[in-house]
Order: sequence, then structure tokens, then C-alpha cells
Amino acid sequence: MASPTIQRRRLGIALKRARERAEKTQDEAAVAIDAASSKVSRMEAGQNGIKLTDLNVLLDLYEVDGEQADWMRDLARSGRQRGRWSGYRNVIPDWFRQYLDLEEDATDIRCYQAESVPGMLQTEAYARSVFARPGTLGADLDRQVKVRTERASVLDRPDAAQFEVILSESVLRRNVGGANVMREQLQHLADVAHRPKVQLQVLPFDGESYVPASFSFSILRFDQDASTDVVYLEDYMDADYLDRPDAVRTYSALWARLQAAALGPEESRRHILRVAGEV
Repeated sequence: MASPTIQRRRLGIALKRARERAEKTQDEAAVAIDAASSKVSRMEAGQNGIKLTDLNVLLDLYEVDGEQADWMRDLARSGRQRGRWSGYRNVIPDWFRQYLDLEEDATDIRCYQAESVPGMLQTEAYARSVFARPGTLGADLDRQVKVRTERASVLDRPDAAQFEVILSESVLRRNVGGANVMREQLQHLADVAHRPKVQLQVLPFDGESYVPASFSFSILRFDQDASTDVVYLEDYMDADYLDRPDAVRTYSALWARLQAAALGPEESRRHILRVAGEV
């Protein structure tokens, strides 16, 4: 069973397609369920769940019935459940818990990191150094690190997603936690690079790139259905989830150019080990 987050996204996409086939506007849908059009927009984006009573009204409005209607009702029920990470509310912000659900359901994850090791590839010591801030309680720090280590378990599943990573050389050179922590982390990256579902590349300082690469982003795909692709962008206090086709195409093209400028997988692994030897 997919997470509530992805179930809401699937339902939102299905609702939008049904509305467009019925040649109805978001304003007309909003009037039917006695709500603001912004609520319909959030439902179609998978940001909000939907009550079964409202869903049934929309299904009638869009003339959806039979197995399709039953499937959409099932999505609405599962979309109201609590996600796996809801028990970590005190240490994981709401905007990031949504990403964790999407990450678990994704079948393909493409991640470009400009400054730090991706969460799923961090060692415990590296993660602890990232989260250790003045005033952080020991119990909260332990729970934050636990989330990172549990995320890494996604790579061990038989149905693990294809995980493609491009690291700016800044990631390898940025001293997090001291020399011992960095050596361990870099060795771990070199080891993980041998996994069959992981492709790791390094964009070196002297690489010829014609695109800006000073920010990080991820592209997630689900069941090879490009229409549900999500681009994830994170800053210090919030995150954006982009699913507009034009935005996904733009970031996919950026990914392709960064990948072309990066070292190949085996050359990248050797480069990581060289940097580890210099720490």
C-alpha cells in the first residue's frame, strides 16, 4: 500500500483528469461542494484530502462511475490515514514529512546535491554532525539521526528505487564533523556506489558545465508514470513540490546536462576515494 501522501496525489491527478474530460472548471467544482476554488486546486495537487461526501458530489458532476469511481473512493479513504513518519512530528517539519512519504513510494529518484551528502547516503556520524546544534536535546538528536538511518533502509528493499545521484565536488570537500567523520562518509559513498540500484556521479570543480549548479534538487517518479513526476526543492525553512509538466521538463533537462558534465560512475568512485585519502 502506498503512503497517504502518494494516494492523495493519485486521487488529485484522477480528479483533475475527470474534471477536464467533463469540461468543468475548478470554480464549477467548488460551487458543487460549497467550497473555495482554492480548495479544489489543493485537492487536485494532492495537498489536501477530500471527504467522501464531497468526492461523491464531484464524481456525479464529472459523470464518473463503476470501477473508476470505486478506485477513487478507495484512494480517498487511504489518503486520510496517517503516514509512517507522523510519529516524528517534533523533529521533522510537516513540509519534509511529505517528501519522506514520496521518497518511499518512488520507483526512480534523481538527486543533485550541491553542498551535503543526500540523507539516504549519510553515515550515522555524519548525520549526527549535521543535526548537532546548540540547544538541541539529546533525545531529539537521536530521533533525527534515526530517521536518517531508517531512510537508508529503502535502498535495501528488494523493490528498491533506482537511485541516481550527482554530487558537486563541494559535497566531498565540505568538512562535516571532522576528518574521521568525513573519511568514513566518503568510504561509505564509495561502497554504496557499487550497489546495483545506485548510480553515483561527481561533478568536479574543473568539469565543464554550462548550467547553474549552486542549488540542490530531486526528481521523483512513481511506477514509470511521468505524469506524476515531482520536483523537490528545499531551503532552510520550507520546501517546494513542483509537478507542472513544464517545471518537470525544465528540471529533467537540467539533470541531463549535469549528468553529461559529471564524471562517469567508476571514475567518480575513484575520485571519491582520492579525496578520502587527502582528508
